[in-house]
Amino acid sequence: MGHINIPIFIPHLGCPNQCIFCNQRYISGKLEFDETIVEKEILKVLSTVKESDDCEIAFFGGSFTGIDRALMIRLLDIAQKYVDLKKVSGIRMSTRPDYIDEEIIDILKRYTVSFVELGIQSMNDDVLRYLKRGHTRKDTERAAELLRKNGFSFVGQMMIGLPSATPSDEIECAKAICELGACGARIYPTLVFKMTELERMANEEIYIPITVEEAVTRCADVLKIFLDNDVECIRIGLCESENLHSDSTFVCGPNHPSIGEMVKSELFLRNIEKQLLCKSINNKNMIIFCPKGCISQIIGNKKRNLMYIKEKYRLKSVKVLENTDLKNYEVKIYE
Repeated sequence: MGHINIPIFIPHLGCPNQCIFCNQRYISGKLEFDETIVEKEILKVLSTVKESDDCEIAFFGGSFTGIDRALMIRLLDIAQKYVDLKKVSGIRMSTRPDYIDEEIIDILKRYTVSFVELGIQSMNDDVLRYLKRGHTRKDTERAAELLRKNGFSFVGQMMIGLPSATPSDEIECAKAICELGACGARIYPTLVFKMTELERMANEEIYIPITVEEAVTRCADVLKIFLDNDVECIRIGLCESENLHSDSTFVCGPNHPSIGEMVKSELFLRNIEKQLLCKSINNKNMIIFCPKGCISQIIGNKKRNLMYIKEKYRLKSVKVLENTDLKNYEVKIYE
């Protein structure tokens, strides 16, 4: 069974703030919202999925619980219709922590809401102020408690390489997301888009984006925390679209189509090296066993991991094979 989100983008609706990094209209490619085509979008995706696929209708791109109440309820009614028809299993939405309160909870309880995704981004109040987020760490803690107390699962979204944020801030944010009871997480390296304050800061060199290599390292540090706490990482990096590569929308930052795979490769490499450091293996042949479907991640982007291991440990050859008994990022090494 595959999982498919049917994305309904509501760019910037319901959000009075203008975070320095944000221009959802450019990121999503949707410059305005047309309520009349929502059902067409849902039916279009449903026509392409298998009966065995698990589908959810996902309201992304804006602060869903902050939009006009009547519009929000109309959209939820549309989505619930397809839940009742057993065409989709549930409804997912993204919103801000400060747009979760008792009133919102009471509304959401009327519908089959499977996940609420909270745009947390950072748990450092100084960073949040610098970003002009308009909410605090306390708002995130309060929202998470309200959702958890009322039986809603939530996903914590966080960002890497934000202005004024340090790797320690990112580690703290990941730990907090786990401690708050999130069932999942998304990790987004910071990208600079046109028509944002961050674009001006980058042009004036007030903000220097992290490199792809730095993003991989820092994302891997955060991913390790989620893995250690059994919090599923749903995604690393923004969803691929033409807008992420167009000169008319994207300015700079660690934008790589395989960033997620590169981060996973980095974690595998770390686990491999932990074992190799305890061995004397010069001029030997080596076999690395990994979980099913992970051979490409062991090898690395452009065979980076394989070449690195062979050169550093002076190996004659390295073969990578699957072992169905291994899970997550486990590896076994045989000489």
